[in-house]
Amino acid sequence: MAKHLILCDCLGSQKVDAKGIAAATGLQCSRVHSGLCTTDLKSAAAAIEAGDALIACAQEAPRFAELAQELGAEAPEFIDIRDRAGWSDDPITMPKMAALIAESQIAAPSYKSVDVTSEGICLVIGRADIAVPAAEKLAETLAVTVLITDDGDLPVTRQVEVVRGRLKRATGTLGNFSLNLDALQMLEPGGRGGFGLGAPRDNATTTCDVILDLSGGTSLFPAPHKRDGYLRVDPGDPLAIAAAVHEASQMVGTFEKPLHLVLEQHLCAHSRAGQIGCTRCLDVCPTSAIMPAGDHVEIDPMVCAGCGACSALCPSGAIRYDAPPVDHVLRRVRVLAETYLAAGGHAPRLLVHDDHGTEMIALAARFGRGLPADVIPLAVEALAGFGHAEMLASLASGFQAVDIIAAPRTERDPINAEIALAAAMGGVDRLRLIDLADPDALVDLLYAARPAPHKAAPVLAMGSRRQIARLAAKALLPDATAPMPLPAGAPYGAVLVNTDACTLCMSCSSLCPNGALIDNPDTPQLRFQEDACLQCGICETICPENAITLEPRFNPSDAALGLTVLNEEEPFPCIECGALFGVKSTIEKISAKLAGKHSMFMETGAGRLIQMCDNCRIQAQYHSQNNPFASAERPRVRTTDDYLTKRKDH
Repeated sequence: MAKHLILCDCLGSQKVDAKGIAAATGLQCSRVHSGLCTTDLKSAAAAIEAGDALIACAQEAPRFAELAQELGAEAPEFIDIRDRAGWSDDPITMPKMAALIAESQIAAPSYKSVDVTSEGICLVIGRADIAVPAAEKLAETLAVTVLITDDGDLPVTRQVEVVRGRLKRATGTLGNFSLNLDALQMLEPGGRGGFGLGAPRDNATTTCDVILDLSGGTSLFPAPHKRDGYLRVDPGDPLAIAAAVHEASQMVGTFEKPLHLVLEQHLCAHSRAGQIGCTRCLDVCPTSAIMPAGDHVEIDPMVCAGCGACSALCPSGAIRYDAPPVDHVLRRVRVLAETYLAAGGHAPRLLVHDDHGTEMIALAARFGRGLPADVIPLAVEALAGFGHAEMLASLASGFQAVDIIAAPRTERDPINAEIALAAAMGGVDRLRLIDLADPDALVDLLYAARPAPHKAAPVLAMGSRRQIARLAAKALLPDATAPMPLPAGAPYGAVLVNTDACTLCMSCSSLCPNGALIDNPDTPQLRFQEDACLQCGICETICPENAITLEPRFNPSDAALGLTVLNEEEPFPCIECGALFGVKSTIEKISAKLAGKHSMFMETGAGRLIQMCDNCRIQAQYHSQNNPFASAERPRVRTTDDYLTKRKDH
């Protein structure tokens, strides 16, 4: 049964076109209420009891959920069309409302998770006068140990355990921290007067579930705000300490940890035969959750914070974001664009944001001008995971521009790099990262900057990131045929071969992780498929002649999908059987250098071996005078007569 959309204009503060929304979304719409959460609450109750209700109000969702519980009915769904659309200086908002409503009906995929258990074992680090009082407050709910980092007075209470030492190393995450300490001194609680400390010991190890770091020193982990169970606070801020103590007290029990990423190791282009290639994910990971593991990388799901940067940068698709997957995000983008345009909207712009952006949009709507009617917000879990493929797909779906609102702790470098890459592939002057903290400044920028409309043939974004990016770029650049330069480090490009230096040893093709470089089994020939090249650099590193260089570029023509010959030479005919093998120039060069000059090739017969195929070379060696495969002469077979002649009775 189709959902019943319950509409409200919030005391007349927004204009809601019920007929237009119903026609654009296909949903059955109620009349437009004015005070659904107050004077029209009976209408809301009736809709909730009827079931399958979608209430167009997110602000009062807790109130309506409580009402559903009182009625013994299933809780309704909610959609915000007020802060994100209705409260705007632009008068016509119906197409945007319809787009947001249609997008909300896309079923969210389930995600994988793992349970993390914390038993409440907490380590507080800091000076005695700061760490001990905080630890005593935590002792009511957690098992606390204080690591004192100075020579301050020891407490005379045994409410918490106290040690002194120097923390050398820390690893792990919530529920599974491991620590290594030097100069560790344990408390000696016996005797009269103040407590004393034992002799210092090095290389002590311990574990805990939660760490409250009040030391004020260098963080124990990279990107400390992304490490679950690690709370790092300025020791000079009492309010921050109180908040951290409260937060730490809640970190006991079993928690659900989403598994953000999927890793397909066979696609990884990190290394081959000990030669390092792609390191994009290793370089960008803020939490160091990704580590080398031979020819591929490994991801620690407990440390991964789900920023998504690695999946956006991975050239081969070995790392995929899975909470939610890319195809779900692209489907949301497509539905937003299609519904908005079908409802009569023109030249939409996409505004990508996270929870911080949601708050900015709500403040701008309540106290300012609100978003322009052509700016459609898209909430995502990870801003850095919205990479160049998603940006290009958004433009190719009908959006005129894509803006991303940066949060205070957003990793800006990977997003800027992806914007530069997408701009070079057809999104120039239509992509930007908005780094503003003032909601009014945000909306003023959006009202002022409206790019000129562009027309691109809509594409159905399907397949891997590389396929999506290529399809979208070709739609945005319909007349482009020549290769276009890309920024350094781009995952698309060509391999250039110095044919004068290349000996066609095929080291590059044997190690190419994605099959972009291919040999020809019938003739000495190095072939290349540009669309498959990841620009990982393994071929450039492994080439013994330094004959290979990489050129970051995007080739929009279909030639990138076919094979081109980078280097080829005439094969050498075997001097015995005439079979073609090897490279003629290489064999002639080796023969000229070794024959008659090297001690092993002083004889003419030995020098001829270089010019023979594998089969003929073995035959020649076997029948030669100095056959390396020859053994001693076989002994004569002994017979009965041989034994009888040695007997004395014969």
